[in-house]
Amino acid sequence: MKVTTEKNEKVANMIFASIYPLYWNRLEKNGRTKEEYHQVLEWFTGFNEKKIQLLIKEKVTFRTFFEKAKIHPNAHMIKGVVCGYRIEEIEDEFEVYKQCRQMEKLIDELAKGRKMEKILRSA
Repeated sequence: MKVTTEKNEKVANMIFASIYPLYWNRLEKNGRTKEEYHQVLEWFTGFNEKKIQLLIKEKVTFRTFFEKAKIHPNAHMIKGVVCGYRIEEIEDEFEVYKQCRQMEKLIDELAKGRKMEKILRSA
């Protein structure tokens, strides 16, 4: 599937605080810990738990969330399909959408029981 400008804008304007608990509920149901959740988020964004809680309190959009993030240099290694979109085929102009899907892929892998060493990609 192809990402559109409209789809990118819709995701970019979503409030991170509205999605955060949905990710956590999924992980909790699959026996993962909040520490693992935050480890993955910190690897990807550079945000520790305190900073994430601050961003949630501020009700930042995904656009602002990713603008403030220091995306991990190995994020390009996150590949695969999420919600029908092949991550590595999402055009650079839709950066927010791509970063959102990359983060979702990491959450999916954690929920499915993948080992942390595999999730936190190294060169």
